[in-house]
Amino acid sequence: MGDGPEVKLAPAIVRAFSGRRAAAFAPPDEAASAESQAALRQLSVERLMAYGVHDPDALELRGRVWAGEDWRSVATELADSCLSPPEAGVSPPTRQTRINRLFRASALTRMSQMMMLGDSPERSAIFARAGELYGQAAALAGDRQREVIETPNGPLIGWFFPAAGPEVVGAALLIGGVEGWAMDFSEMATALAARGIDTLSIDGPGQGESRMVLGHLLTDGWEAAYAAAIDWLARRSAGRRIGVVGNSMGGSFAMHLAARHPAIAACCNNGGTSAPAMARANATFFQKMTAFVGDVSGDEAQARWATVRPADPDAPVRCPLLVVHGGLDPMISDADARNLFQTAQAADKQMVVFSDGDHCIYNHPDDKLSLVGDWLASRLGGP
Repeated sequence: MGDGPEVKLAPAIVRAFSGRRAAAFAPPDEAASAESQAALRQLSVERLMAYGVHDPDALELRGRVWAGEDWRSVATELADSCLSPPEAGVSPPTRQTRINRLFRASALTRMSQMMMLGDSPERSAIFARAGELYGQAAALAGDRQREVIETPNGPLIGWFFPAAGPEVVGAALLIGGVEGWAMDFSEMATALAARGIDTLSIDGPGQGESRMVLGHLLTDGWEAAYAAAIDWLARRSAGRRIGVVGNSMGGSFAMHLAARHPAIAACCNNGGTSAPAMARANATFFQKMTAFVGDVSGDEAQARWATVRPADPDAPVRCPLLVVHGGLDPMISDADARNLFQTAQAADKQMVVFSDGDHCIYNHPDDKLSLVGDWLASRLGGP
């Protein structure tokens, strides 16, 4: 061995494997601020990882917040550390390392604004920065590209993941929920693309970059905006069959669209509710839903959300349907999930319940991705 300079482990590595690992899984500390307690309740390690935060970063974020630090400050510091890690001076980063650091920094930057209930120039700047980092990583990775899709209500932003491999079996529109949006569901988009499905992970009206960067809100014409995205996808995928996959509230949008747009050949609802407007009972969550609509009253926001009708008896889902539900989902009851399933009039419909599954089955990522990906590939690629 030589006598070269000593290299110390990066602080992030040291902290992630310290006593804070146990704290990352602990219930919220009553001494923490109300916002920190809410963040620790809502954003489990599994959910953070589903949104693109890597395991050690998720553990450190939760562990340090549990110990008393501020959620946004820790997430921002960890994002900065990904871009300029202490060990970077040991050797120049390869392309693979740079991609890893940029995607991690983007995910952590997105997490830094997660507890903001309303919109502001500051929040928009944070989200734009996350998109910039994600775009840099995507350009290096070469497996996805940012798309701006024109619609009657103004443009939407999405990330297109071309099908991997020589055979393309179909296309899919991927819709997130009230809090997790297009960039957050990259893992699912990648899983679909790996199965030969051209996938557009969209920031729909009121979501992500479409709202934060372009100001595209959930207006009365929201359905036409999604229809334009579906038409764009049909052209981009040369007329192949199209499926729609919705996560959380995105599942409600997915079923509404599947019942009304003739181009949709299959629909998967992973965690959507049958009555989005009824979420007003949860005041804090409804503030986030109101931000979709803009600077309006609660009554106006509720009326707008009431136009999302996934379980409409006058417009039932008739295409193949997969409903995925977690038996321990704290947001969607068994009765709510079964109501969605039962109102569909599809000849081919299945409901899969993970008995110990949480919301959107964040705690069984491999099984969930395999289930949704294989089911959709079989319905789009079949006769």
